Amino acid sequence: MKLREKTRKQGVGKKIAAASGPAARTGVVAVALCSLGAAFVFVCAFRLMPTAAHARATAPAKATAGFAPTVPNTQPPPAHVPRGMVWIPGGEFSMGAADPPGMDTVGMRATTDSRPIHRVYVDGFFMDKTDVTNGQFADFVKATGYVTIAEKTPTQADFPGAPPENLYAGGVVFSPPNHEVPLNDHFQWWSYVKGANWRHPSGPNSSIKGKEVYPVVQVAYADAEAYARWAHKRLPTEAEWEFAARGGLSGKPYVWGEKFKPEGKWMANTYQGHFPDQDSGADGYVGIAPVGKFAPNGYGLYDMAGNVWQWTADWYRPDYYSQLAKVGGVARNPKGPETPFDPAEPNDKKKVHRGGSFLCTDQYCSRYMVGTRGKGEVSTGTNHLGFRCVSGPGKSHDTE
Repeated sequence: MKLREKTRKQGVGKKIAAASGPAARTGVVAVALCSLGAAFVFVCAFRLMPTAAHARATAPAKATAGFAPTVPNTQPPPAHVPRGMVWIPGGEFSMGAADPPGMDTVGMRATTDSRPIHRVYVDGFFMDKTDVTNGQFADFVKATGYVTIAEKTPTQADFPGAPPENLYAGGVVFSPPNHEVPLNDHFQWWSYVKGANWRHPSGPNSSIKGKEVYPVVQVAYADAEAYARWAHKRLPTEAEWEFAARGGLSGKPYVWGEKFKPEGKWMANTYQGHFPDQDSGADGYVGIAPVGKFAPNGYGLYDMAGNVWQWTADWYRPDYYSQLAKVGGVARNPKGPETPFDPAEPNDKKKVHRGGSFLCTDQYCSRYMVGTRGKGEVSTGTNHLGFRCVSGPGKSHDTE
């Protein structure tokens, strides 16, 4: 019996995961590992060992090709730019992540699902300059009366066998211990908190008052989709997201270039100090930061690494890049696999997360590195997962 089901039925459900599996949104259990959402993929690169039955799906493909130059489209951008968005020219690029030497199993070597590197083409599109903010999401809720998944009380039909007292609305929250702990048990720093939602990201005693320009979090995939439809936009495909994140660069480990701290300058909101018990805030922020506080990438996009993970539209499969590589040639506007599959939790439906978060650290997670992938169960939000939107040319938006 999988861990989250066991905890639901035993009524244990306060502790949650932070790595890469399904995080149930009920008061029972919500696992969320490295990327946040799927048993939670977020804290980043903790790997669950696959069973023999699923070894083929998780076996890393050989990276036979390296990075080739990005070839952006050359046609002029549309004349009208939607408010708060930038034009991403699209074009052909090398997608995926390399395996640099010298990094241990919590680093790039743990991200076998982001290989092999392969060529992809995407059409041009508009993308939000920043993650969707609390203020923007509040406007959406005010206009529509929308209620997020984390605000809804789950039912026995949702989770058969769960004790009634465990069926309460809430969300997955990073809850750091006050002492050093081994990094083999993410339950030590993730909890399912009653009353945690987008208005109260860390629980009922927290608030977004005065934080209108912080990224909205505690949003499930359906919540992000609903906002995007209301805004006449959509969520980006994984390929669109990576093309945009690279900002015209090819093969660089970070969205800004080659070095993590060029000339000693912090470029993203990540975790400093000793994980998970002591965030020093050396980059200027302990925990989440307002949007746009670090330099943009080459396309003018902010926070494409760190701060909060971002939903994409693609289903997650660890072997998807291998499937594309077998076909060969250039994949044109790929939209991900037709169905999801995670060998660690084969019954959970997961979407790809991108970008990493304020919890990413080379001690446990390296997924602020461009090209790496996260994953999340679609009904699960956390306090380090948000989203941004895209749209095609010709859409009717307010323009700048």
